[in-house]
Amino acid sequence: MVYKKVPGGRAPIRMWAEPDEVESQAMRQLRNVADLPWTHGVAVMPDVHYGMGATVGSVIAMRDAVSPAAVGVDIGCGMSAVRTSLKAEDLPDNLPYLRSRLEQAIPVGFHAHKRPVDPARLHGFPTADWGGFWQGFEELAPAVRPKRQRAEAQMGTLGGGNHFLEVCSDDEGVVWVVLHSGSRNIGKELAEHHIEQARKLPHNQDLPDRDLAVFVAGTVKMDAYRRDLFWAQDYARRNRAVMMALVCGVLRKHFAGITFDPTISCHHNYAAEETYDGMELLVTRKGAIRAGAGELGIIPGSMATGTYIVKGLGNAKAFNSASHGAGRKMSRNKAKRTFTLDDLSAQTSGVECRKDAGVLDEIPGAYKDIESVMAAQTDLVEVVAHLRQIICVKG
Repeated sequence: MVYKKVPGGRAPIRMWAEPDEVESQAMRQLRNVADLPWTHGVAVMPDVHYGMGATVGSVIAMRDAVSPAAVGVDIGCGMSAVRTSLKAEDLPDNLPYLRSRLEQAIPVGFHAHKRPVDPARLHGFPTADWGGFWQGFEELAPAVRPKRQRAEAQMGTLGGGNHFLEVCSDDEGVVWVVLHSGSRNIGKELAEHHIEQARKLPHNQDLPDRDLAVFVAGTVKMDAYRRDLFWAQDYARRNRAVMMALVCGVLRKHFAGITFDPTISCHHNYAAEETYDGMELLVTRKGAIRAGAGELGIIPGSMATGTYIVKGLGNAKAFNSASHGAGRKMSRNKAKRTFTLDDLSAQTSGVECRKDAGVLDEIPGAYKDIESVMAAQTDLVEVVAHLRQIICVKG
């Protein structure tokens, strides 16, 4: 679709969604952030919906400033996907058994590993400076330093909510592994700490929404946030890598000779230093992936509506971005009031997954139509593969 310009803001707002179909709360958030003196521009993805402080599905480019709420509380949350050598017909008839093996390997919900995973013992795991990474923990905000033991135990865990691990099949019948997770509790603790710190700063006292509080360049507070932010983004990337290695280990035990293509991985709650219009900017993507020219990304739907592997088209008007998924069309509480367990069973028919009250708020009907979302961003990405769920693990 051709993006829509939203009038009235200090900075331009370009939308890959119909403004009259977006909640009034979300539109107010978009205008509020566009009016901040540091904002260079805002790009709005087709999965846009209301969020804390900053809208989910928004890309915000700022000059010499960053808003922690525009990153989100699950710093570095994102996706990973791996194409395997298996075909769908190679999978066992007993899918519940395979799902249980995956759930044993990957703690979900509030659970963690009994002992931290040793990456050196993971088959084919890429070399990384784990010693330097954990040494960086001691430089994080003092408020989180007592959390190191928990952070180590949660490395390689899924979490709950909309996080998932899936075994999927593409249109050619090739099996893929797809997972969605972030920086676990340590990222949340860091985000909440810095959002609260930003709210207290004098230059943020007259904002229309205190949740949009920013740190500005050249200050101690900004330096502290950037340090913690980039560390948490690295934690999230490593967390997904460890999980993917554990999942591949499970599959190796069940399928002799299986091979795996290189991992596709992308954040969709993060900040990056990028250049647009000849200016160095801090770009936050909250519910959006980077879609630079030729870059691979992952756009999921819901528990039973498939996932798209995409290649970015490098649209600078969108700050080289695309949607991070289908996006919710109703809150979790409304989903629980609207749907029944029979609805959940019907909407996830054919997928081996939980069908109980604990995941009712994740029912496909609570999400926007992924096909419509993809149709709205044909100038942002091209489809490489379309995947459908066979097994879905949720916390």
